[in-house]
Amino acid sequence: MASKKTGIDKSGAQGYARRMNASEKALQYFHQGFNCAQSVFAALADQVGMSERDALLFASAFGAGLGRMRGTCGAFSGLCLVAGYRHGNLSGDPADKEHIFSLTRQLADDFRREFGTLTCRELLHLDEEMESSARPSERSAAYYEARPCERCVTFCAERAQRLLDT
Repeated sequence: MASKKTGIDKSGAQGYARRMNASEKALQYFHQGFNCAQSVFAALADQVGMSERDALLFASAFGAGLGRMRGTCGAFSGLCLVAGYRHGNLSGDPADKEHIFSLTRQLADDFRREFGTLTCRELLHLDEEMESSARPSERSAAYYEARPCERCVTFCAERAQRLLDT
């Protein structure tokens, strides 16, 4: 609704602020050392009726391309958890499943358009073989500078917030 004094649509500004808050909160989690999936999902935990603790636990295995195997981007997995919460199926009806699968494919297309791939290994320009260690990389300024992960986390948190706002 536009303010009579300024003519600015404050509801749109507030909606935008909520999205910014989700992405900022996701980045805060990421900078605290949580993985990409945890960062996206936990940033929206309160909006999906989950405690921060449970959201962090629930999403913990999805980071670094699922258990640091460098498959599907963990930030995208966090987004899909929110998509499932908001638009997922509660029956075995093929039409219900088709709805969430179609949405997931659209989200994947959007992610690929932005980043070129959905695969963590390719996003990080790593060799084709899976890394042999499950040990996460040490976080440093160089770590953040060399990776697109912050952008992926922000992108996915913003998209997740939009799903919850619709």
